[in-house]
Amino acid sequence: MTDSETAPGAHEGARSFDDLLGDCVHCGFCLPTCPTYVLWGEEMDSPRGRIHLMGQMREDDVLSEAAVSAFDNCLGCLACVSSCPSGVAYDALIESTRSTVEQEHRRSPAERLLRTAIFSLFPHRKRLELMRGPLKAYQASGLDRLVRRSGVLERISPSLATMERVAPPLSGPVPQLPEVVPARGRRRAVVGMLTGCVQGAFFPQVNTATARVLASEGCDVVIPRDQGCCGALSSHAGRSAEAADFARATVSVFADAGVDAVVVNSAGCGGTMKHYGRLLEDAGAGAEEIRRAEELSRRVVDLSEYLVRLGPQAPRHPLPLSAAYHDACHLSHGQGVTSQPRELLRAIPELEVADLPNPEICCGSAGVYNLLRPEPAAELGDRKSEDVRSTGAELLVAGNPGCTLQIASAMERSGTPISVAHTAQILDASIRGLDPATLLSR
Repeated sequence: MTDSETAPGAHEGARSFDDLLGDCVHCGFCLPTCPTYVLWGEEMDSPRGRIHLMGQMREDDVLSEAAVSAFDNCLGCLACVSSCPSGVAYDALIESTRSTVEQEHRRSPAERLLRTAIFSLFPHRKRLELMRGPLKAYQASGLDRLVRRSGVLERISPSLATMERVAPPLSGPVPQLPEVVPARGRRRAVVGMLTGCVQGAFFPQVNTATARVLASEGCDVVIPRDQGCCGALSSHAGRSAEAADFARATVSVFADAGVDAVVVNSAGCGGTMKHYGRLLEDAGAGAEEIRRAEELSRRVVDLSEYLVRLGPQAPRHPLPLSAAYHDACHLSHGQGVTSQPRELLRAIPELEVADLPNPEICCGSAGVYNLLRPEPAAELGDRKSEDVRSTGAELLVAGNPGCTLQIASAMERSGTPISVAHTAQILDASIRGLDPATLLSR
């Protein structure tokens, strides 16, 4: 680690990593919004505590086990970014630090095996789709309920138990979207659509609904077949070279697609894609590659953000339901998108929309955090399920697949299961005039 290193995403007038560290005045405004500080009350498990450890790491050129543990405990939810009055770029700091950890820290064999398994599977949609058949058979056999009651997986591996527990109920084949879904009525725009890895393999109905809503609002929807992982999961875990490779491929696919915007329906994916320049610069990419990445990033937009900007065209039909809206961290804190989903939902006749208490606290999913740190993730999931129950809603609306899996699992564990849907599915049901019961049977 050298003093000449600059923070990821630095451009003209670049500020060094040390300069960004110096922005933190240790005021403590971040503490009540940090999930791990809320859980444990330990200074080193707060944003300002981790920033202090980053400074020690720079000064001493030593990466201690205690520091690695503190950095690993961070969910990367970015609630501290939203609450910081000094504008500390904690997102850049933690991503760069995690990259350093992955390069310089030797993890235990068990940790290396777990991380290898996770990143050999989850960023690869085709591999995830191959799991659908065995997973459907497992769920249909009733073994899942037996395994959960026995607690055997918890004793073998809490990470494996979490993976089994959050797996969504599966039915039917994955619908294949065409490469172009034409606009209905007058064409207003041409947009690209990211299908995602976990979203595409386990929530294909969300992608189908997204394409239908965009088409109903007058968009030609371009869905490149050769798109892959956007790199979000790898980037959040400090696997910067791997993330950069995924980012390069995504830039190449969508830069040549001839679209006005790239619409993303997964909060974590959109948050990463909007910072591709920083990601590639941190990986040592050249100026032209960074320029192309930034050009694409400027066209990346969350689905709700884009629909509000475009304005409604398709009529909405009533949905007499009570729903609660969950703010996904990488949508609210990472992208600053909070009012747009609510605006879209509250424009649907007869749909009651409640806000959750403690919206700034992460549900515990955080990419693959719930697999790497299952115990604190479960605690946070339980807290979030209590918040959901307090609203009395019959339907939970979320904008990220990880949140959907995490909260649904926590609700089921508490004995109060709830139907969960994406904003796109609610809009799709309203535009098509579907029976509200179709949303409650998911």
